[in-house]
Amino acid sequence: MPGQDRFLSRARLVAILLPLALLGGAYGSQLFGGLVPCEMCWWQRYPHFAAAGAALIAILLRRNPLASATFTVLAALAIATSGGIGVYHAGVEYHWWQGLTACTAEIKPGADMLEAIMKSPLIRCDVPQWTLFGISLAGFNAIFSLLGAAFILLLLRRWSKA
Repeated sequence: MPGQDRFLSRARLVAILLPLALLGGAYGSQLFGGLVPCEMCWWQRYPHFAAAGAALIAILLRRNPLASATFTVLAALAIATSGGIGVYHAGVEYHWWQGLTACTAEIKPGADMLEAIMKSPLIRCDVPQWTLFGISLAGFNAIFSLLGAAFILLLLRRWSKA
């Protein structure tokens, strides 16, 4: 049914664009904004890579609606996982709870290891490098990821009932 395809198509579109946009924002803030990701920042990126891959498979399988919907659900779950990690990371930043790691450092390939360690910035997971309206990048990732995953699942629910 054409109406049914519309919901699934939109769900796939959000499932591919949302993780790519969030990853683009993360890498943009790193490459152009000079922010260095901490270890928990990296943890939030990995599910977005998985989500983008699952959404790409869903798009490639668009002629098989059930398989496409299954991979779209997987993408939504991966996006929600990143959002959950973002909630945890934001809680560490706001000192609501203690994190599992304290810091990480960026070391350039080919550099003298000891010298690189001594010169590299100490990136703490419990101190946000950037905020807007009191919300850190981890907080924004949590908000966009959880709302986006819920929206994808809502579209899929409408698709299954159409």
